[in-house]
Amino acid sequence: MTDRRFTPDEVARYGRHITLREIGGPGQKALSRAKVLVVGAGGLGSPVLQYLGAAGVGHITVVDADTVEATNLQRQVIHRTEWQGRPKVDSAADAIAAQNPHIDVLPVAQRFDATNAAGLVAGHDLALDCCDDTATRVLLNATCVAAGVPLISAALTTWEGQISLYDPAHGGPCLTCVFPSAPPAVADCSVVGVLGPLPGIIGTMMAAEAIKALTGAGEGLRGRLLIYDALYADMRIIRTKANAECPVCHGAGARA
Repeated sequence: MTDRRFTPDEVARYGRHITLREIGGPGQKALSRAKVLVVGAGGLGSPVLQYLGAAGVGHITVVDADTVEATNLQRQVIHRTEWQGRPKVDSAADAIAAQNPHIDVLPVAQRFDATNAAGLVAGHDLALDCCDDTATRVLLNATCVAAGVPLISAALTTWEGQISLYDPAHGGPCLTCVFPSAPPAVADCSVVGVLGPLPGIIGTMMAAEAIKALTGAGEGLRGRLLIYDALYADMRIIRTKANAECPVCHGAGARA
């Protein structure tokens, strides 16, 4: 998206952001120029896509191979009952377009895997890991490190979620620095269950961190892992650091 003047509708639509001192007109312009990759259009992806679309992120690529099912509707709030059976990326793209016609959404109804990872990450300013699969999460991290693209990654199970910004190109650790064996396995929610609003809480945090990262507002979660426990209404932050011997980023964050 080229730099252009906002239409009167966009000025009204984004006015509350433009009024914010930390975002303002320049920050809103930065959002309009941004290209963001979202891997996963389920529980975490739903609020991420809704809020980034509403915020005016100029281009969003959403990747997911699944279709909408009845079991999704308790927490994947971007999808509708009548859209069962549709690819999630198409369902999500229609919902975003209905809320904000001023942005571009590219739906990719594929799995994010080794055959397409580099091509999907390339050209984006930021990636968001909204998947529920550890292998995909590890691959996305490695691909983002290779491309120098910051990654906001989150995971959740039952009542608890976690989120961080992995950005070794700018002094932070990558996902493998923090979880050298593998990130925590995400338990199948069909077996252990999941609180309906939990993906909304964590996904909305992801959207907030994405807006901050794209506009330069405030302090993000680079080098910090935020953990939220909904059952006991507890939130804590753990400091993280780059691993000089990380096999993925090779300690880039430690050197930065």
